[in-house]
Amino acid sequence: MRIIGGKYRGKHIIPPSNFKARPTTDFAKEALFNILNNYFNFENIDVLDLFSGTGSISYEFGSRNAKSIVAVESNFQNAAYIEKQFEKLEFPNAKVFKSDVFRYLISCKQKFDVIFADPPYDLENIEEIYHSVFNNNLLSESSLLIIEHSERNNFSDFPYYTMTKKYGSVHFSFFDPEIES
Repeated sequence: MRIIGGKYRGKHIIPPSNFKARPTTDFAKEALFNILNNYFNFENIDVLDLFSGTGSISYEFGSRNAKSIVAVESNFQNAAYIEKQFEKLEFPNAKVFKSDVFRYLISCKQKFDVIFADPPYDLENIEEIYHSVFNNNLLSESSLLIIEHSERNNFSDFPYYTMTKKYGSVHFSFFDPEIES
């Protein structure tokens, strides 16, 4: 896994071989951040990275100097690894919560400009991510919720849905609270 943009562009981050996570592919990350470059000045945004896994998406935002990053990961080993990488990469405004994502979303009081969720593709209640974010009013003005998922999920009938982009087996669905669909 490598960081594809920002001040750490090209830096390889290699999790331990026994690591249980599926990082977003470099190809999909590059496409995602090309889209996000048109929406945001990264230095002004607060980011929430749900189901952080390896931390790959958080590192991309950190490399682009995001104002703050919150990574939520329930696996203790993964969360500790992400925390260690945040320290190594000197991301002072990045923190990790070792928590169940759904519990975190219920208790969270902060608003974010970008909420990125990369749940396990076989998660049965993937749509609950969407509902928890909007029911708890976690998005600030001019913000996006992005859910990474497989082809079996379809969010096109959900309010605030704007588009789904497909990159190989990776699908990103985008939701903008300023757009009623």
